[in-house]
Amino acid sequence: MEKNGGSPRRFFVKGAKRVSGERNRIRAVAAGSPAERAGIRPGDRLLSIDGNRITDVLDYMYYAYDEESEFTLERDGETFTALVRKDSGSDAGLDFEEYLMDSARSCANNCVFCFVDQMPPGMRETLYFKDDDVRLSFLTGSYLTLTNLGSREVQRVIDLKISPINVSVHTMDPRLRCRMLGNKNAGRGIEILKRFARAGIELNCQIVCCPGLNDGRELDSTMRKLARLAPQVHSCSVIPVGLTKFREGLYPLKPFDRELALKTVRQVESFGEKCLRRHGSRIFFCSDELYLKAGLPVPEDGFYEGYPQLENGVGMLRLLHTEFEEALEAWEGPAKGTRVSIATGVSAAKTLTELRDLAKKVYPDIKVEIIPIVNDFFGHTIDVAGLITGRDLIAQLRGRDLGERVYITNRMLKDGENVFLDDVTVDDAAGELGVPVVPMENGGEPLLKVFLS
Repeated sequence: MEKNGGSPRRFFVKGAKRVSGERNRIRAVAAGSPAERAGIRPGDRLLSIDGNRITDVLDYMYYAYDEESEFTLERDGETFTALVRKDSGSDAGLDFEEYLMDSARSCANNCVFCFVDQMPPGMRETLYFKDDDVRLSFLTGSYLTLTNLGSREVQRVIDLKISPINVSVHTMDPRLRCRMLGNKNAGRGIEILKRFARAGIELNCQIVCCPGLNDGRELDSTMRKLARLAPQVHSCSVIPVGLTKFREGLYPLKPFDRELALKTVRQVESFGEKCLRRHGSRIFFCSDELYLKAGLPVPEDGFYEGYPQLENGVGMLRLLHTEFEEALEAWEGPAKGTRVSIATGVSAAKTLTELRDLAKKVYPDIKVEIIPIVNDFFGHTIDVAGLITGRDLIAQLRGRDLGERVYITNRMLKDGENVFLDDVTVDDAAGELGVPVVPMENGGEPLLKVFLS
């Protein structure tokens, strides 16, 4: 988002939720902030900035971008103005009662590969809410399909220069997109994507690859058409469809096997090399999961061009390797040799074992057991750590000698809380296992510290 010729800025806001109540009431004002200096208080309602009505958080960010802005607010039924002075592009210091100052927009699709549709009943309500909101895409990096954007909202994205945004493309064939997304209007999203590109909006895309639908020749066609939108299409990840065991009555999809995964990796890498020569970027990257399914090592650090698709699982294992090796080289001090365990997903267990063995060459006293947790809850085709439930963790660790404590990645937990997907808490797990269960930060250095603890 930019204003008055400024450079693009990206704002990250966590904790998205469905909203209720007064959408633009101020919950908190940061101490010493420009807003506090201007006399704005918690409980005030923001009505407009420089005469522009504020309908949601994007309006607030855009119209409050300049060095000096006049805020119109309401306090105790009375309207007043406050002159806010700050550095251009910096935050005024307001935190609102409601995340978006509006309701998060739900998904209008019925995608054949939707993961939410593959979850069993009885889990917490928020896990069943499908958001498809351009504001969340910009603010939190979530992906949207462009199927529920009206003409006014499309123009607003362009006018406010909301960039970058993340788009679930899947295919550039309008008919196939309608079929895959289960929405007769899904083909229109391709034209919106092109319009955003023409307007200079930076786009990070993803393709959930479904065998028999959008792989093979169709994947080639999709990549070619997206590459024509470079450099606005900045990156695109190719991800294998994730299939749980809860698919009764759903579209009959099949999982990737090793042969198809290998073919797809070679296909995407080959096209990426062409893009590198033509555009100076590969643009297209396979997720780590595809490399693991293909039995291939993930590429080297320089392959990933700064990791533009890291949150989509593209290059996470290579970055972990790189950070770990750098931390190991810089580390000074002994290993304590405490016996501990690390519980992780099946897909990451091999990498963690390799890194542990690498560290043991320097610090032979390391005593860490890597324990892969098989996903009995969702099905064995799901092998990532982030979808491990507390019940599976407890069932597979109970009765084992875990050492003094067991570490888990914080990706297993709800953002900001010590709760697994199935509402089992970290304390519940620790009580069942008889040892502390410790969430650890992601990254090479935190992992090394666990090994050396």
